[in-house]
Amino acid sequence: MKEQSASGILGTSIEKIKDLVDVSTIIGEPIRISETLQVIPVSKVTYGFASGGTDFPSKNNQELFGGGGGAGITISPVAFLVVNNGSVTVKYIDAAEGSVERVIGMVPDLVDKATDVIGQLTNRDKTVDNAINDYMASTEPTA
Repeated sequence: MKEQSASGILGTSIEKIKDLVDVSTIIGEPIRISETLQVIPVSKVTYGFASGGTDFPSKNNQELFGGGGGAGITISPVAFLVVNNGSVTVKYIDAAEGSVERVIGMVPDLVDKATDVIGQLTNRDKTVDNAINDYMASTEPTA
């Protein structure tokens, strides 16, 4: 009975930790920005647990056992994998800042890149429109 109680505490602690941490916690779900651009968060997971127990002397019950356990977990974002047109780059997050500040600090860079892509697409469309207009103007009969 004593062994089952101690192993039960340890087993329960380990099962709870397994429930908390899986692969998608470390490598997050891809975030699709556009057809060619995806961002995948990468996190560092640290965890620990402890359990223990003791036998209590008793005149009535020789197998009186008491115990407890606990666990702690920390999840910190460390980087983003940026997949752009099949090319993968790693954008590390500065460890000196807090998690929220790090993510917020990366937003301007991502917005700039998205704006550049949109600008390139828009300029390409304007160039085509200008070429068509120039051609149409050059083929119109002059009065």
